[in-house]
Amino acid sequence: MPIQYVDPNLPRQIDGWRSPRLGLTMPVVSYGSSGTPLLLFPTAAADFLENERFFLVKAIEPHIMAGKVRLFSIDSINSNAWMDKSLPVREQGRRQALYSAYIEEELVPYIRHVSGDRNARAITTGASFGAFHAANAFFRRPDLFGGTIAMSGFYDLSTSYLKGYSDDNVYFNNPLWYLSGLEGHALELLRGSSRIVIVTGQGAYEAPDASRRLAEVLAQKGIPHWLDMWGVDVRHDWPWWRKMLPYHLDTMGL
Repeated sequence: MPIQYVDPNLPRQIDGWRSPRLGLTMPVVSYGSSGTPLLLFPTAAADFLENERFFLVKAIEPHIMAGKVRLFSIDSINSNAWMDKSLPVREQGRRQALYSAYIEEELVPYIRHVSGDRNARAITTGASFGAFHAANAFFRRPDLFGGTIAMSGFYDLSTSYLKGYSDDNVYFNNPLWYLSGLEGHALELLRGSSRIVIVTGQGAYEAPDASRRLAEVLAQKGIPHWLDMWGVDVRHDWPWWRKMLPYHLDTMGL
């Protein structure tokens, strides 16, 4: 018998379009029919169905079936940006900026239309490189997103990707840089009407100091958040993310 990655009774719809910003066809799969929108990013260079194949969707199926959340899972463009070592950093940053524009100007209106709420502020989430994108999407535009559950992530591209380079595309897509200078309405939203969870293990292949550094910047800016440090037995792997995400949906009341 074929593997059943999700309950066959779970509403599931694959959609997508060719992004004029990216010049790529960008698929999106949604699960459920009601509830708070939850935007899920894949890890590394993976696709929009990775989280289904690794049973992360299955792990939060009860929340979706109960109408608490409606999940949207999308593609990464990492293989065409940060993970393409043939590209200069300037071009990698330009492509990241286009990806952010796709999320903000194409994907958010789509999610709001499908959800039937033109003011919906989705919660973002993802693990590993997906946590970077989830945090970056949220912190860039808290007017569009209502919070994040960032799992086992890193939040500063300079340590592994930037090679000392910076321009506006890079700066405004590197959370540890732009958060320090954030002011005005965006900062007010982060302080007063957002839900932020930074969760990580401390075991094999995890990078807990990356989460600590993000939490330090948030604390310096007076932004409420939960830095949730799991144990030294918690490694950088799917079985733990399948525990973290439903747990923190519950802590958010979703």
